Amino acid sequence: MIRANPGPGRALLASLALCPLLSQADEAGWSLVSRNYFLHSDFRSPSGSGQNYRQEWAQGFIGDIRSVFTEGTLGVGIDAHGFLGFKLDGGRGHAGTGLLPRDSDGRAESEYSSAGAALKLRLGDTQLRYGELTVETPVFDTADKRLHPEYATGWLLENSSLPDWRLQAGRFTAFNNQDNSATQDDFSGYGASTDNRAISLAGATFAPPGPFGAALYAGQLQDTWRQAYLNLNLAEGDWRLDGNLYKTRDTGNASAGAIDTLAYSLLAKYSFGAHGLSLAYQKVEGDTPFDFIGGDSIYLANSIKYADFNGPGERSWQMRYDLDFATLGVPGLSLMGRYVSGRGIDGSHAPARGAYVGQYGEGGKHWERDIDLKYVVQSGAAKDLSLSFSHVSHRANQAQAGDDIDRLYLIIEYPLKGSF
Repeated sequence: MIRANPGPGRALLASLALCPLLSQADEAGWSLVSRNYFLHSDFRSPSGSGQNYRQEWAQGFIGDIRSVFTEGTLGVGIDAHGFLGFKLDGGRGHAGTGLLPRDSDGRAESEYSSAGAALKLRLGDTQLRYGELTVETPVFDTADKRLHPEYATGWLLENSSLPDWRLQAGRFTAFNNQDNSATQDDFSGYGASTDNRAISLAGATFAPPGPFGAALYAGQLQDTWRQAYLNLNLAEGDWRLDGNLYKTRDTGNASAGAIDTLAYSLLAKYSFGAHGLSLAYQKVEGDTPFDFIGGDSIYLANSIKYADFNGPGERSWQMRYDLDFATLGVPGLSLMGRYVSGRGIDGSHAPARGAYVGQYGEGGKHWERDIDLKYVVQSGAAKDLSLSFSHVSHRANQAQAGDDIDRLYLIIEYPLKGSF
């Protein structure tokens, strides 16, 4: 049963109450994001929940406070965050969009909240953070795609002493989902879960001056898998190339079953004037899907708004068009449209004692079409206010097992920032 924390205002106020402590450093920064989110999902085929559609409308406030480090050889600081969310619309019959937690009767909670903090230490070019964090790496990446951001509790070590290099290592043992306020929640993938398991990572990003860049990471979900990641990228003139590769093998007790997958993608983009054209190819080799933990922990080109195109044996193509209206006299307005088609899915050889049995059939195929329109106010009292409209259509055959769905997003965000 999912329950929201009582007294939602307390979490945000507790976070903001740390201001006097943080201001003991030279300076500190704060941000507050107002996020109004409407999400409508129209099922065009029978859904597993029996719902014809899901629709929720909610208002959220996300507060962050970041201290600088104290002076001295070892600098000390604190980062804190708080969240407060309210239901504006969402009845029992159409709850479950991921915006709001649900109670034992399946009704969306009218309000929920969370708060967390992390201690940070700095020694030279090395920084260690311990506590509840947002994480952004190719093998573990907490998402911010709904009302409430995802968080993970653990430690993250970062070093930038080598020119053009960023080194990272971390381990996380507790998780806070996008539609929950509990810090002891679990992240679930296509078959794997963080239930009583830790996730560890280490890696490096290389970003020298010039056109080339690279990244190499390794991750491990305890008793489930070990995963390696490689990225190579090139940006030269109007061209951009981006290649990503993951290799995943089961480890320990293999809680999700036997896993041996290779997943890779290559994206090419050409920009000319206000326009951008992209083509991408993605392939998954193995008898199980490419699985991941954390809402954004997949850096493959064809992982988009609804589908990840990561089924066993799946190959997929993407075509995308971007239009920046700034060069046409409307700065802040942008349009994106893309289409991805995936086929060749074959889940009939999934290990019989694994978590992926029966998820996919043979001959699976599907497609997705996305349209995004966004405007960001460029000046005045409402500067940085953004309005986003997105429409998603996804269609699949029975062997792919995804929903036939049309989804509508309307998001209004207004960020405020300041310093102490």
